[in-house]
Amino acid sequence: MRLPLYSYSQYSYISRLYSHWELNQQQLHLTNYSPKLHPLCLFLSHILPKNFLLCVSTQNAWSCFPGMNAAVRATVRVGLYTGAKVYFVHEGYQGLVDGADNIRLATWESVSMMLQLGGTVIGSARSKDFRTREGRMKAAGNLVKLGITNLCVIGGDGSLTGANEFRTEWSGLLADLVKAGKITNEEAKKSSHLNIVGMVGSIDNDFCGTDMTIGTDSALHRIIEVVDAITTTAQSHQRTFILEVMGRHCGYLALVTAQACGADWVFIPEMPPDEGWEDHLCRRLANQRARGSRLNVIIVAEGAMSRAGQPITSEQIKKLVTDRLGFDTRTTVLGHVQRGGTPSAFDRILGSRMGVEAVMALLEATPDTPACVVSLSGNLAVRLPLMECVQVTKDVTAAMSQGRFDEAIKLRGKSFENNWNTYKLLAHINPPDVKSNINVALLNIGAPCAGMNAAVRSAVRMGIIQGHNMLAVHDGFDGLAEGQIEPITWTSVSGWTGKGGSMLGTKRTLPGKLLEEISQNIAKFNIHALVIIGGFEAYVGGLELVQAREKYEEICIPIVVIPATVSNNVPGSDFSIGADTALNTITSTCDRIKQSAAGTKRRVFIVETMGGYCGYLATMAGLAAGADAAYIFEEKFGIRDLETNVEHLVEKMKTTVKRGLILRNESCNSNYTTDFIFNLYSEEGKGIFDCRKNVLGHMQQGGTPTPFDRNFGTKMGAKSVLWLTEKLKECYRHGRIFANTPDSACVLGMKKRALTFQPLADLKSDTDFEHRIPKSQWWLKIRPIMKILAKYDIKLDTSEHADIEHVIKKRGPLGK
Repeated sequence: MRLPLYSYSQYSYISRLYSHWELNQQQLHLTNYSPKLHPLCLFLSHILPKNFLLCVSTQNAWSCFPGMNAAVRATVRVGLYTGAKVYFVHEGYQGLVDGADNIRLATWESVSMMLQLGGTVIGSARSKDFRTREGRMKAAGNLVKLGITNLCVIGGDGSLTGANEFRTEWSGLLADLVKAGKITNEEAKKSSHLNIVGMVGSIDNDFCGTDMTIGTDSALHRIIEVVDAITTTAQSHQRTFILEVMGRHCGYLALVTAQACGADWVFIPEMPPDEGWEDHLCRRLANQRARGSRLNVIIVAEGAMSRAGQPITSEQIKKLVTDRLGFDTRTTVLGHVQRGGTPSAFDRILGSRMGVEAVMALLEATPDTPACVVSLSGNLAVRLPLMECVQVTKDVTAAMSQGRFDEAIKLRGKSFENNWNTYKLLAHINPPDVKSNINVALLNIGAPCAGMNAAVRSAVRMGIIQGHNMLAVHDGFDGLAEGQIEPITWTSVSGWTGKGGSMLGTKRTLPGKLLEEISQNIAKFNIHALVIIGGFEAYVGGLELVQAREKYEEICIPIVVIPATVSNNVPGSDFSIGADTALNTITSTCDRIKQSAAGTKRRVFIVETMGGYCGYLATMAGLAAGADAAYIFEEKFGIRDLETNVEHLVEKMKTTVKRGLILRNESCNSNYTTDFIFNLYSEEGKGIFDCRKNVLGHMQQGGTPTPFDRNFGTKMGAKSVLWLTEKLKECYRHGRIFANTPDSACVLGMKKRALTFQPLADLKSDTDFEHRIPKSQWWLKIRPIMKILAKYDIKLDTSEHADIEHVIKKRGPLGK
């Protein structure tokens, strides 16, 4: 029989799977394997006996949060896709102990219509029984009887620590069960090893080793919605609002909220305020009012404390502000509203990606593999040793209790540390004594998007802190050519983080035909550096300015381009400011559209998204909303593919899930238009399903920015000015600025795990200028996940599996 062709890394992966099976078939209890049409599974069917089964138990611990259902859905469906038998464990560890109906077989349809639901459909509960050895012995017995030897746990550090303890005791528990006559020697032999993989879920984002835990982004959405609502009433009445958020002993929610709304002060447990903070706080609030601000916002983490270890409460702060300043002050304690609600698009995608990686980790596990946790690093799913992460998390608590607060900040991770440093710089005006006499101009280019204003605000304030004079250019390159340039101050950008669109004004005009006027105004206004915030036009405009340096010496100044577009099509960055807001708009709209079909049934919706030729929005929205297909330009399709999709929906209508969702990128194909696809589906589905179409249009560019876009824009704006400041020092020669090297004009972007500066000239080779997209795009590798979760028999690329990495502990100045 001819075997399918694979890359070397795929063969390596397959051989490892086979060797693991061969050495540990009894431990893994692999029986009754029935492969799908997936080539990897087909290949496995050639080399493995027909009795191959992987049992995966999916369970939640006592906490619940938005995004958990996405993780459960992905784990179940990918498990079934690989030929595994998958079980739900209802009510967390207590369900594991009680057994019986609490451990039920999962099916494909049992996880339908879960993505948009908050909490967890399989329940979650605290378990005193599981904390005892007797309880864990009962749990082990229940698993052995069902042949379950692989456990996927979704929860926080306590839940995952409990899972690791369960795994460590497994052999002893089985020995006791055999001795007690609860299981046979044969059953114990077949289940002699337990594999564990964890997915971190917590709104607190308090687990070290991952940038974000499932549920955190959704909690931030709830908080920011409240902050935006409070801001309007506070401005009307000139009030001070104190908002208390959750987080236990972690200040992540409070810190990011403060950064996202430009709060005047934030209290977090990792960095208590200095002695005498009461005077400092009142002085800052009074100064803000003196500058014309009509409101003050203070964010308090529920675990906030003083340097002496005493709690700092919202009521305590309210009394201080009222007594000292006489301000009309209100407190709001959000409580459990932060845990509920519809999960954000980010949490749905994060949960889905983690679920897929968790199943892959279990497939690759051996008796020697340590219990691992699936984490997020930048935009990569990585595996980390569970107990290393737990230990670092405990180290944070120890550092705080011992007063080593700088170390606690570092141990929280690079993302937390960057957020803290950025907030400290931007929260309150503190310009240097000596001005730099540098003029930095900012302009927005291309279509407006949410988050642009956050980037402008942070760039302006960071520039002022560096001693620069900041200049606002209105209406893009047109404004730069026409001299629509004016100084922009600290207070003039107050409140900009939460505003959508572009406060500076933006146009799509490129600078190529305006170079003479632009060079004259750069000289007239003595501009030493440019910050260009925008989409593909900003990138191309930056390239045109670089090329014009040969003719116009005035343009020989440092330039930085910050990607900001809903299309997410700027080379040099995996993410663009504004894309997350647009993605959430599409996802929430698709939720409503799917819900409308719940009553009528047998209905398929065709939804057109924006993005130009870039299929990012269609793909990611498809994954977040549970679409059956997403047509994009980057993945060519023809009439046979459309026919396959229609046949897929016809089969789907025979199940209990009698609805369909098809997404189409606006420029995916000039012939297969939205109308064409709608008419095709309508004709082919006659008598089986009917169709509706929706063109979402410019609603995707509007709205208030999401927490992600606010914070991403804030960090990008601040980092761009810090880079320009250093570059200006390098380019200062003979009493003037002269920058003509390739690395003096860069795109600032997120690449995998870090924010990086890449020369515009170096990115030309990776750019498809005709279609305005990068030639290589990371998210294309995620598309198979969407298709697998929609029950298509396709190939899953295993060539880039995630090996277990190690947690690097960041030590503070004390070196402890």
